[in-house]
Amino acid sequence: MPYRALLLDDERLARKQLRSLLAEFQEIEIVAEAANVPEGLRAMEAHRPDVVFLDIQMPAQSGFAFLEKAQQPFSTIFVTAHDRFAVRAFEVNGLDYLLKPVESERLAQAIGRLSQRNEPPPVGAPLEASDYLFVTSATAAGFIQIKRIQCVSAAGPYSEVFADDGGKWMLLRSMKEWQARLPRTQFVRIHRSTLVNLDFVERIEPLPNYSYRVLLKGSPKRELSMSRRQALFLKERLV
Repeated sequence: MPYRALLLDDERLARKQLRSLLAEFQEIEIVAEAANVPEGLRAMEAHRPDVVFLDIQMPAQSGFAFLEKAQQPFSTIFVTAHDRFAVRAFEVNGLDYLLKPVESERLAQAIGRLSQRNEPPPVGAPLEASDYLFVTSATAAGFIQIKRIQCVSAAGPYSEVFADDGGKWMLLRSMKEWQARLPRTQFVRIHRSTLVNLDFVERIEPLPNYSYRVLLKGSPKRELSMSRRQALFLKERLV
């Protein structure tokens, strides 16, 4: 049984070209097209597609707004003209990122991943400083580059991600997973509940109780606690 697909892109020519390419794949059945987020949401209700080929930058509302408002479960294949979005992200239901103009070979790879959509992402796959992380909140969504993350702190089953522009994002990720994914040459654990980006460490101050205070660059300035054990470990790494 073919996968039911929705094409959501504000450019009619882009949708036409993608439809032409998808005609080569018997495993895909295009059930609807949409030029904006409201049209896409109505198409979701009417056709309940299995996969959405989603443009990111559209007038009025972006593809991220669609992801926030869509209610039914589906897989997402991003289709974008901007290579800064074509990156490895692990906090979004995105199977792949296709750059316009879409190539048939790359499209085939993306479609091939549909059969693996229920498999969990490989936790051991490391991220690089130049990669982007997809983040959402109640009012916004977007990408943040890994090297712009100042620190990550545990918050129960969630974690808080602090960016260099003062932004804070809450994601459902464990500290163990963060430590496995973030670049190990750049991020270190200074506490069982905190990972810090060494590029943002301004100075480290000893405290009377044999612990330490880590001060980060940026505005607002952040102060973090570091255990004595982690301080010794960090010293070994920096020597």
